[in-house]
Amino acid sequence: MDGRRVCVLMVLWAMTHLSCPGLGLRALRRTTGGRRAGLTGQDANGVPLRRSKRGWMWNQFFLLEEYTGTDMQYVGKLHSDSDRGDGSVKYVLTGDGAGTLFKIDEKSGDIHATKRLDREEKAYYILHAKAVNRFTNEALEGESEFIIKIHDINDNEPRFTKDPYMARVPEMSDIGTSVIQVTATDADDATYGNSARVVYSILEGQPYFSVDPETGLIKTALGSMDREVKENYQVVIQAKDMAGQMGGLSGTTTVSITLSDVNDNPPRFTKTLYEFRVPESNEVGSAVGVIRAMDADIGQNAEMDYRIIGSDGPGMFDIMTNKSTQDGIIVLRKPLDFERKRQYSLRVQVENVHINPRFYSMGPFRDEATIKIVVEDVDEPPVFEHGSYVMKAKEDAARNTVIGSVSASDPDDKNSLVRYSIDRRTDMDRVFNVHAGNGSVFILRELDREENAWHNISVIATEFNNPRQISRVPVYISVLDVNDNAPTFATNYETFVCENAKANQRIQTISATDPDEPLVGHRFYFSLAQDAAGKANFSVRDNKDNTAWILTRRNSYNSLQKSIYHVPVVISDGEFPMQSSTNTLTIRVCTCDREGNMKLCNAEALTARAGLSTGALVAILLCVIILLVIVVLFAALRRQRKKEPLIISKEDVRDNVVSYNDEGGGEEDTQAFDIGTLRNPEAIEESKQRRDIVPETFYPPVRRPVLPPTRDNNGDVRDFINQRLQDNDSDPTAPPYDSLATYAYEGNGSVAESLSSLESVTTEGDQDYNYLSEWGPRFKKLADMYGGDDSDRDS
Repeated sequence: MDGRRVCVLMVLWAMTHLSCPGLGLRALRRTTGGRRAGLTGQDANGVPLRRSKRGWMWNQFFLLEEYTGTDMQYVGKLHSDSDRGDGSVKYVLTGDGAGTLFKIDEKSGDIHATKRLDREEKAYYILHAKAVNRFTNEALEGESEFIIKIHDINDNEPRFTKDPYMARVPEMSDIGTSVIQVTATDADDATYGNSARVVYSILEGQPYFSVDPETGLIKTALGSMDREVKENYQVVIQAKDMAGQMGGLSGTTTVSITLSDVNDNPPRFTKTLYEFRVPESNEVGSAVGVIRAMDADIGQNAEMDYRIIGSDGPGMFDIMTNKSTQDGIIVLRKPLDFERKRQYSLRVQVENVHINPRFYSMGPFRDEATIKIVVEDVDEPPVFEHGSYVMKAKEDAARNTVIGSVSASDPDDKNSLVRYSIDRRTDMDRVFNVHAGNGSVFILRELDREENAWHNISVIATEFNNPRQISRVPVYISVLDVNDNAPTFATNYETFVCENAKANQRIQTISATDPDEPLVGHRFYFSLAQDAAGKANFSVRDNKDNTAWILTRRNSYNSLQKSIYHVPVVISDGEFPMQSSTNTLTIRVCTCDREGNMKLCNAEALTARAGLSTGALVAILLCVIILLVIVVLFAALRRQRKKEPLIISKEDVRDNVVSYNDEGGGEEDTQAFDIGTLRNPEAIEESKQRRDIVPETFYPPVRRPVLPPTRDNNGDVRDFINQRLQDNDSDPTAPPYDSLATYAYEGNGSVAESLSSLESVTTEGDQDYNYLSEWGPRFKKLADMYGGDDSDRDS
C-alpha cells in the first residue's frame, strides 16, 4: 500500500476512534437507558414528566474508494440493546447495494463492502437497518436509515474539453494579446482536498505564447511575430491537479495557433524598367503589355491599384488592374502611328487598396516603375484625306463630266502609289467611274433626278506595290434638278356640263403637278390652246395660284347635237427653260334640274358622276372576269369528279343502245328500244310496254313528223334529237331513268355527196366545199357529243 493510501487510512482511523461527536461506532448503538417508562418528576406547570423509550440514532459510515485489499473492506457494526448474545436477534440490512455491495452478519451486525467502490461513479449509499427476533420475526427495533459515504482519493487526472484547439491571432500583435482559453476538468471531489484543483502550464510554444495557470487563457508573449516568416504554431498546454504539487495527476492538449495576415508589407515591382513592342496596327482597346508587382501579404491586404503618373503621350495609354491576378494591364486608347511617333515612355505607380494606418511608420505602401513602349512599323492600307465625300451633278450633265475627286495616300515611309476604282457592288448600273490615277469621279450615263435623286457609291484605293492593301471611302452624289419635265393635270378629271348651263358658269377647277422641284417652288400658267380659241365652247381662267377654272362660253348645250367636248388646256411652268404641255379635258353634256344637279346622262357621265374613274371601271371589269373564270374552272373540276359514266367508250355507245349499272335481266333488257326505229325515223313506232315496271295507265304513242336536215329546209339534227328526248320523257314505256339512250340519224342524202377526203383527192377539177361552213361544225359537234363516226358525217 503506497504512502498516499496509508495517509488516508490513518485519517479514517482517527475519525472513527477519537471521541468526536457522532463519529464513533458507539454512536451507532441504541442509547436508551432501559425499557420501562416511569414518572421522573414534574415540569414547571406541574405536568408529570414521563420517561419514553428512545429509538435508533444512526450516523454516517465512511468508506475509502478504490480499496485494493484482498479481504472484504470492513464498514462498521450494528448493535441493539435487545441483543443478549444468545443469538435470538437477527440484523437485517436493506437499501442501496444491500446484499450485493454491502453484506451484514445477521448475528454480529458487522457490515462489509464486497466490491471495490468508485466515488466518481456513486458518492454515497442510503441503507436501512432493523433488528428482529430470529424465531418470531418480530421487529425488536424500528427501521432506521443510515448513510455510507465514499471518501474520495485522487484517482482521476484532469481532462481538456477539446483536443486539439484551433485559434487565430493577427500577426505583429502586441504582447499579452489574448489568443484562446483552454479548460480542463477533474472528476475528483472538488470539495475535499486538492484532488480536483487544476493548475495550467505551457510545455511547448515558448517564448511566443504564455498561459495563465489559474484560468488557462493563452496570450502572446512576443510582439514581433511575422506571418510572412512563420504562420503556424503548435502550443502544448498541461493541466495538473493537487494544485500542481508533486504526486498530482496531469493531462495535456495541443493548441494550433495561426497568425492571420495584416497589411504590413507594401507592393514592390519586380523590375524598375519594363519594355514592350507593339505593332502600329493594334486596335484601340487592345492590351499592349502586362506588369506585375509582388506583395507578401495575402487576401485583400494584397489588392493593388495601378495608375499612370507620367507619360510623353498623354491619353495614348491607360492601365487597368486584373482583380483576380492583381496584374496591371496596359491598354491602348488612341491609334498608333509609326511614322508619327515610334516610342513612348510611361511612369507607373502601384499602391495597396487597403492600407493599415498602424504600419505607416514602416514607410510608403507604394512603388514606381518605368515602362517603355516601342511602336513597330506595319504595311498599312492607303488612307483617304476625308472619311467620306459629297459630290453634286446636274441631271442634264453630259457623259464623262467630272463631278469631283477623291484622294488617298500610303501612310508608310515607302509611300507606294495608289490606284482608284469603283466598288461595283455599290454601282451595279455602272453610272459612275473614277480615274485610276488621280481619283477624278465622272459620269458614264445620263442622270435623272426624278428617277434617283441620290447615288451612294464606294471608291476603292489600292496600293500599287501591294494590291492586298486596300481601303474604301463612301461617296454621296446628289443629282441637281433641271427643269426637264412639263407640268400635267394633277388628276384625271371627269367633268360634265348641264344642258341648261349659263354663260361664264364655272364647271371645273383644275390644278397641275410637275416632278421637277424648283428652289422657289412651282408656278403654273393655264391657258386655252390657240388652235381651239376661235371655236371654243369653253374658256380657261388662270387664278394665278396654280389653279384654273373651266367656264362655259354660251347659255345652253344640247346632248343630242353633241354629247362630248374636248377642251385642250395648255399648262406651262415658270422655270428656265420653260416647259409646257397640252392636256385634254373631256366634258360631257348631261340633263340637269334647275339647281344644276345631273338627272340624265350617258353611261360614262353617270360613272363619272358616281365618282368612278375609267381606271376604276377597268379594275372592276377585270375582277368580274376573274370571278367568271374561277366559276368555270370550279364547274369543270366538279364534272371531272363525277361518277364514271355507264358507257366507257364510243364503241359501247354504238353497240349497246341501253346500258344499266345494275344486274339486268339478260337479253330481254335489249328489247327496251327498237334499234331499227332509232336509225330510221320514218319507220312506224310500235307501242311497247316496259318490262321493268308496270305502268298504271297506257298512253298511246304520239307520232310526230320528222324531217331530215337539208340545206333547203329549216330542219336540223338538233330538232330531231329534241323531239326524241321529248317523246322518251313522255312515254311511260321508256327505259329506266338511269339508262343512256343514244340516237344516230342516217339522212337521205347530202348535196355535198361524200365527205371523204380520199374521194376529194382523186376527183378531178374543183370541188365545192361551201357546205362545210354550215354543216361541218354541226356534224363534228354532234359526233363528239353522241358518239358518231365518219360514216355519220357522210350522212
